[in-house]
Amino acid sequence: MDEIIAWCYGQVVGFFGNFFSSMGSMGSDLFAIDAIQGIVLFFQYLGWALYGVGLIVACFEVGIEHQSGRGNFRDAGLNAVKGFMAVSLFTIAPVELYKLAVNLQSSLTVGLTNFGNWDALAQNVMDAIGTFEITFNHYNPVTMLFVVILMAYAVIKVFFGNLKRGGILLIQIAVGSLYMFSVPRGYIDGFLQWMKQVIGLCLTTFLQATFLTIGLLIVPQHPILGLGLMLSAGEVPRIAGAFGLETSTKANIMSAVYTAQAAVNTTKMIATAVTK
Repeated sequence: MDEIIAWCYGQVVGFFGNFFSSMGSMGSDLFAIDAIQGIVLFFQYLGWALYGVGLIVACFEVGIEHQSGRGNFRDAGLNAVKGFMAVSLFTIAPVELYKLAVNLQSSLTVGLTNFGNWDALAQNVMDAIGTFEITFNHYNPVTMLFVVILMAYAVIKVFFGNLKRGGILLIQIAVGSLYMFSVPRGYIDGFLQWMKQVIGLCLTTFLQATFLTIGLLIVPQHPILGLGLMLSAGEVPRIAGAFGLETSTKANIMSAVYTAQAAVNTTKMIATAVTK
């Protein structure tokens, strides 16, 4: 009976892990909707337009600097190639990286919990019958009630975090298009920060569901330790942000707005100079 209960609990844990991976898949499936594809295509065209304007501005800047002996055509060419790669991948790479993180988390959850594996149940029951060793763990009911409440809190917190992750990725793609003006000119600091945010989002998707699943597996033997691991899943975005992998879009949007304003002002200045 102990083995059957343990297997059933493992299937429940596997269900939660599979549920969160399914939610992550919903975030990636968001980009298969026609309306979302239209939005992504709009920002892709916007990125190409800003890249073209930035490339023209970069050529003007190199020409002006070359007159004073400071122009570097090699660096300008490298910046143009970097910009071309960035504008070609900024709508594709984030979605594929997110799908990879979700698939890895799903595979790891199945491996840890043997979700849907009836052979594991049969083997464990036969081992228990062969050894005649059955143990029961007894805990204080008040403590277990407290643990169950905090477990529900941890699961709900991760649930709402996963629920909005696909939308956050869409916002990041939209914001990333505004950096295509500065990349061919050699100003890539903002775009690098944008890349860190995308990586941080995918890393958070993988770690949160994984820590939650491992915590659920530990709870039957060590309730407090398992609960602590489950609650730590909610701290993944904050810790990732401390190491430069910020998952929020607040700072990135402000930086992108400044980049867009600089693009408009520079374009007006060049247009005025050409008219004169």
